[in-house]
Amino acid sequence: MRCPFCSHLESKVTDSRTGAAGDVIRRRRECESCSRRFTTYERVEDVLPLVVKKDGRREAFQRQKLLSGIKRACEKRSIPIEAMERAADEVEKDLIDAQDKEVASKVIGEKVMDKLRALDDIAYVRFASVYRSFRDIDEFRAELERVAATPRPGAEP
Repeated sequence: MRCPFCSHLESKVTDSRTGAAGDVIRRRRECESCSRRFTTYERVEDVLPLVVKKDGRREAFQRQKLLSGIKRACEKRSIPIEAMERAADEVEKDLIDAQDKEVASKVIGEKVMDKLRALDDIAYVRFASVYRSFRDIDEFRAELERVAATPRPGAEP
């Protein structure tokens, strides 16, 4: 593993721990050249489907891009990063479990909106406003009214 400080290729593992869900291994390493320590994460590379965009283009699924969109929607909200990562993990797991070779970006967007709706109404509306590309204020108002009228999944009545 390349050292992020001196770029030396040799390091030794000083500690290994399994993540809470058991899907990630966290390793503490020490560079054999500069002796600085750093952390790496190891996860099984799953076979993920290609994402079919609205314009027909196909691109590889990128978890980081998914998480970035979720974080942007949750900006300045009191939502723990763990909850955002869990939402991204659940969407990714759904895609892996489906075992499809291709998935429409619309399907992913709907899954993200379901997860955000359960987390926070404001984050949901932020994501929906970008994802659904509301044409005018009336469409946006209709979505707000629908959200206000429906209780959030998992929320107390």
